Amino acid sequence: MSDASDASDPDDIDEIRERKKEELAAKLDDEQSEVGAEGEDEGEGDGPAELEPVHVESEAHLDELVAERDVVLADFYADWCGPCQMLEPVVESIAAETPATVAKVDVDAHQGLAREYGVQGVPTLFLFADGEPAERLVGMQDDGRLRSLVEQYT
Repeated sequence: MSDASDASDPDDIDEIRERKKEELAAKLDDEQSEVGAEGEDEGEGDGPAELEPVHVESEAHLDELVAERDVVLADFYADWCGPCQMLEPVVESIAAETPATVAKVDVDAHQGLAREYGVQGVPTLFLFADGEPAERLVGMQDDGRLRSLVEQYT
């Protein structure tokens, strides 16, 4: 018997991630062949979403991700936070299995970003669509809710 909760099994996530990497590699090979033949590059903004969460390094890095990607789910978290640790496999599966880019923002390392976005508790998730904040969720979220939210904007 299989249900949506099976997708959060680490072995399943690794298997799905590996399959997506192979599909992405094949797609990139095809695109590079086309670009080589045409002599042009389409630019980074149209690129595929990341397969794994991207750890944000600075305010500029988050701004760049939001500007270059259609849908970004930013997870403001802390290593010491229990609910954040419980949310980790959920956001990993969102990164691996949806077109959204998942950005991880450590609030202890990036207090200025947390302040800028009014993060007062962790986990706090922001969904950016077309460069603009579209949704804000505070606390533990289930896989189904996050997937449906991402689907609304993709």
